[in-house]
Amino acid sequence: MNLSSTPAGARVLAFGEYQPAHVVTNHDLAKRVDTNDEWIQSRVGIRERRFAESEESVVDMAVAAGGKALATSGLPPDEIDLVIVATCTQTDQIPNASASVAARLGIAAPGAFDVNAACAGFCYALSLASDAVRCGSAHHVLVIGSEKLSDWLDWDDRSTCVIFADGAGAAVVGPADPPEIGPVVWGSSGENADKIYLRENKYLYQEGQTVFRWTTTELYPVAIAALERAGVAPSELTAFVPHQANLRIVEAIARKLDAPQAIIARDIVTSGNTSSASIPLALARMIGRGELPSGSTVLALGFGAGLTYAAQVLRIP
Repeated sequence: MNLSSTPAGARVLAFGEYQPAHVVTNHDLAKRVDTNDEWIQSRVGIRERRFAESEESVVDMAVAAGGKALATSGLPPDEIDLVIVATCTQTDQIPNASASVAARLGIAAPGAFDVNAACAGFCYALSLASDAVRCGSAHHVLVIGSEKLSDWLDWDDRSTCVIFADGAGAAVVGPADPPEIGPVVWGSSGENADKIYLRENKYLYQEGQTVFRWTTTELYPVAIAALERAGVAPSELTAFVPHQANLRIVEAIARKLDAPQAIIARDIVTSGNTSSASIPLALARMIGRGELPSGSTVLALGFGAGLTYAAQVLRIP
């Protein structure tokens, strides 16, 4: 066995994103359920979100975001040898999303699998991609978070239908020396797995207050541990990009970081909670607005149903 040619680590080469065209405001939702703009913004910080059309699927959105990331990376499809799709909203268990996405993007015969770590899914998938590159199992990996949460919403439940949305975000990962994706810190609180689940096997339900307390008390140490493993101080961060679950959660964790210079992702205000898509979607949009120049140091923190969590530091390409 010769491991001398394996890289020291991995880096993100490019990001891509996709949002459906259909914008739904809080005023639009107030026509369907007992709520209003002030109630929604005061509790979760959302002004509007995007919903996919009925014929638009998780795979469709993943292809759109993945295609943008691939084009931005400058790599031809035949340079990708592994595709990972993070999703918890694929309506069919078989076939998986990743193989279909790869075929539609013209990626021939890659390794292909899906990851379901709910809203932490992109961070899990990014870590798997980094490890695959570092160990020599893959040279370039396409990682995508894609979710169509509108398929799983009870439109009479204002505690959930005002929060969740649809979209996709993607990243291309390749070799790097030195590494530009830090070690992951991940875990789960399975004793609380029943706090977010599918009610009647068709409606997404969560115990909001319990989840809020867990996220705002238990996840700050995870973020700090990821910084320590990467050898990065909070004062060195360009941005903190947590899962866009709820603006109050995002800001509560950010306050504990003691990184006043860091840009805090607040994509939830106009995108809603897109589960595993939220971190790459927020990153791609921040890059597009010029907020994250090349070389920026970012802390990503994913968390969600399971209850699962994962954090890592990465540099912006």
